[in-house]
Amino acid sequence: MKKFFLFTAKTLVLTSAIFAQSQTEESKGELQINGSIDAYYRYNFANAKSTNALNNNTSFTNSQNSIELGMASLKASYSKGKAEIIVDLGFGTRAKEFSYAEDGILQAVKQAYVVYKPTDNIRVSAGKWGTHLGYEVLDPQLNRNYSMSYMFSFGPFSHTGLKADVNMGGGFGIMAGVANPTDNIGASFAKKNLIAQVSKTSDQVNAFLNYAGGKDLDGNNHNQVGLTATGKISDAFSLGYDGTVKFFDPVAGGSGKWWGSALYLNADPSEKFGITLRGEYFDDEKDNILFGTSLIQSTLSFNIKPTAGLAIIPEFRIDSAKDPIFNKNDGSSTKSTGTFLIAAVYSF
Repeated sequence: MKKFFLFTAKTLVLTSAIFAQSQTEESKGELQINGSIDAYYRYNFANAKSTNALNNNTSFTNSQNSIELGMASLKASYSKGKAEIIVDLGFGTRAKEFSYAEDGILQAVKQAYVVYKPTDNIRVSAGKWGTHLGYEVLDPQLNRNYSMSYMFSFGPFSHTGLKADVNMGGGFGIMAGVANPTDNIGASFAKKNLIAQVSKTSDQVNAFLNYAGGKDLDGNNHNQVGLTATGKISDAFSLGYDGTVKFFDPVAGGSGKWWGSALYLNADPSEKFGITLRGEYFDDEKDNILFGTSLIQSTLSFNIKPTAGLAIIPEFRIDSAKDPIFNKNDGSSTKSTGTFLIAAVYSF
């Protein structure tokens, strides 16, 4: 009888241990951690001495003859069952400019949102995420040019709100949501904006028709529509396109708009070397932002990848405007300016 009780006790202990282990394994979700760090040196050939004459009107590269830290970034995602959370933090001038509407520690929050997937084809997100408009994104390792386009710099950076992504099948997808006014984490009493996207993806061509509109914190109406597309010609050649137009209806009366269009030509002769030529036309002749003119910028970037995770990006850029909006070293104005930049980006 004693042996029977000992055997029974051992069996119960072993069964409990197996059950506990099984329960623990089932309770574990999937954790992924990614990150990056980037630094750059920029030299504008006008070499204007004034601190107000950097000859840079786009985001993240506001420096002259200086080695700069762009951003140190850390992203964690945890998924279990039908739920997922994403926390994406960034530290440095790049992250600070991206979250310009916030103060203090909130400037480090690039993205932070919760996801619920009621079915395999529906994804509901709540929180802050990077905008769906445009070809370029905040994280430098995801762009082929290091300096940014005018359309990226003056379009929305992020949205905070609620959205639903639906996979319609056959490569078609739709997204719709409501959000605070552009780039604001908090917006008490403000009217909410609408965001939307229609997409078609395939092995060769991807196209995204995007929208964001509503009132800003000052009550001004705005509506922005954009088309982004990518096309694969071969394993070595691909194209990218970005076009957008933004309409304004200020509370004070009147109306205005700015618009732009850009083409990206990408060549990858090998896994360790790539070339991208970006050509962009940007029109703000009604002076809705800060130019009151139109301009063309051409950027030639080389992507050199000596080892896994590391990219060295030498870049040459020329900005040419219809009117003299740039500065020379002697203080006079000029219609065009040239810039050399070299960046190092490591990501994992």
